[in-house]
Amino acid sequence: MKVCLLGLDNLPVLAPEYAQCRIGGESVQQTLLGRALVRAGHDVSMVVSDLGQRDGARWDGIRVYKAYRSDAGVPVLRFVHPRWTGLWSALKRADADVYYTSCAGMEVGLLALFCRRFRRRFVFRAASDSDCDRSRVLVRYARDRWLYAQGIKRADVILVQSASQARALADSYGLASRVAGMFVEPPREPPKERDVDVLWVGNIRHVKRPDRLLALADGLPRLRFHMIGGPLPTERSLYTETERDAALLGNVVLHGRLPYADANAIYGRAKVLVSTSDIEGFPNAYLQAWIRGVPVVTFLDPDQVIESEGLGAAVHSLTDMRAAIEKLVEDPAAWSAASERCLAYMQREFGEAGILADYLEAFEGAPGGEPDSTRVSRPEKAHHV
Repeated sequence: MKVCLLGLDNLPVLAPEYAQCRIGGESVQQTLLGRALVRAGHDVSMVVSDLGQRDGARWDGIRVYKAYRSDAGVPVLRFVHPRWTGLWSALKRADADVYYTSCAGMEVGLLALFCRRFRRRFVFRAASDSDCDRSRVLVRYARDRWLYAQGIKRADVILVQSASQARALADSYGLASRVAGMFVEPPREPPKERDVDVLWVGNIRHVKRPDRLLALADGLPRLRFHMIGGPLPTERSLYTETERDAALLGNVVLHGRLPYADANAIYGRAKVLVSTSDIEGFPNAYLQAWIRGVPVVTFLDPDQVIESEGLGAAVHSLTDMRAAIEKLVEDPAAWSAASERCLAYMQREFGEAGILADYLEAFEGAPGGEPDSTRVSRPEKAHHV
């Protein structure tokens, strides 16, 4: 099968020489999916941003085509050229049987139009709860929100991360979907010293609520907090404020943006991962933590998996979050028990072959027709999504 993955920010995860550039969780997911498809014998390509790489170059068996530079073109007019024209040109060079993308944005609509025009199969996967609720979709311009809505309506299959996302998508857009698992890369070596009491990972943006993490650090001065995440172009002032406030606290290390491999190394040093976000899907950070035996303390518990499996603590206030952190960090028996549950859960639920099967099932079928009959959820996979 010839599969093309559209993810403009994928190259920094795939190619080590571009590792310092910005990435997101979906860049990790798409790259791990691409590598898994290659290992399974499929012909895989990616369409990514132009970072100066050679067009058609290969990394890990994946051929990479560049669409356009993010800063190229004249504002307003650049939507047509080079963005629309560059994207379609790269998609055409890929010449795949199946095209896949994830995360809300105007690219979803442009890809759907391409697949309809050239009769190719189109699979979309939601990357956040906000992707499934038109009242909360995190897309800046009305034009792009419209393109996104039109795009998902034309998908042959829609995949989601959780049963709750499937329900939201049905309620908000009237669309059915299938729950699909997520990929995670095992650590290359076992964790060493756990010298990071609390780890926070995410782009520094308002919906991630880094201010809550700093409030926790201020109230727990005896614990060591580490933050990983860089600024978004539209929220640089928030990064500056976060950097300033972190420096005033004696127990917070703000690493800024780190390459994927370097961030993974810090997961292995952590005792607890904390998420303070207002909106998430099923964060890669949870999986990267659990596969290293790191419990998660969070406000958001997709399909109640943390509560049902004992993988940390799902809380409802900063006071509760502080108490849960203290319990796990300062009670060795409680931490060890939670850590063992995390490792057992990941071993049981996240084998690559089983996760890949979700995607292969979605990729197979006729292109460009009516959307496939899809299922809202699969009970037997409720825990790993």
